[in-house]
Amino acid sequence: MHGHGGYDSDFSDDEHCGESSKRKKRTVEDDLLLQKPFQKEKHGKVAHKQVAAELLDREEARNRRFHLIAMDAYQRHTKFVNDYILYYGGKKEDFKRLGENDKTDLDVIRENHRFLWNEEDEMDMTWEKRLAKKYYDKLFKEYCIADLSKYKENKFGFRWRVEKEVISGKGQFFCGNKYCDKKEGLKSWEVNFGYIEHGEKRNALVKLRLCQECSIKLNFHHRRKEIKSKKRKDKTKKDCEESSHKKSRLSSAEEASKKKDEGHSSSKKSEDSLLRNSDEEESASESELWKGPLPETDEKSQEEEFDEYFQDLFL
Repeated sequence: MHGHGGYDSDFSDDEHCGESSKRKKRTVEDDLLLQKPFQKEKHGKVAHKQVAAELLDREEARNRRFHLIAMDAYQRHTKFVNDYILYYGGKKEDFKRLGENDKTDLDVIRENHRFLWNEEDEMDMTWEKRLAKKYYDKLFKEYCIADLSKYKENKFGFRWRVEKEVISGKGQFFCGNKYCDKKEGLKSWEVNFGYIEHGEKRNALVKLRLCQECSIKLNFHHRRKEIKSKKRKDKTKKDCEESSHKKSRLSSAEEASKKKDEGHSSSKKSEDSLLRNSDEEESASESELWKGPLPETDEKSQEEEFDEYFQDLFL
């Protein structure tokens, strides 16, 4: 009995193991069927080597990104260069750039600057020309600053004024010579400036304000055209007219004295006629006053007065 009972227990244990293995297979098959394509595989307690490597790579990449963001551009560049030399070999001297062909903004402006820009110059605009044109637009092109150091050779240098010179009054209220700061006895001159620019000959009319000594230098070979203000011209005209009026009055006075000697009778008649004419003019003027309102005179606005005032200053 005992042996038979033992045999039955062993047989039941085998059946139990077979059923458990079948259940495990079924669960694995069900999991495979239910697993989605993007779903990761399940692992046991110990992580798989591939998963551990991926996690480490992510952590290192996060730390590296954090350090790179904290660096500036130069530090980042030096780090990349050092890493390249460390992994691929080489020398730091191979990475040093040559600065022979380097150009600053000032160098670009000097190469592409023009004294006067035409429509043809603005046809094919590169970034260098646009930079030079932008600098040109900021200049004040009313009066010039002159370099008269080579006046004996009849060579002059002209350039437009910058903002600081306009604020200080250089070239308008002070002498326009580069090396002179006098402000007394200034004269305005108009010069036909001929120059060669980018292999092309050009001309431009330029206005200058110079003192007496610098004006002599400017006109050393031949005299230039002097610009005078309108008020001075009007004064000279008035002086000429007044002198002509004075001469005519003197001549009329001499003729009147001669006529007085000839006879008093004619003078009395003329006086009576003059008195009658004056009475008639007074009566006519009084009648015109009552006909209607006085004609309105054109008064100048404040802007027009300022314009007339500044016209004399800018010449």
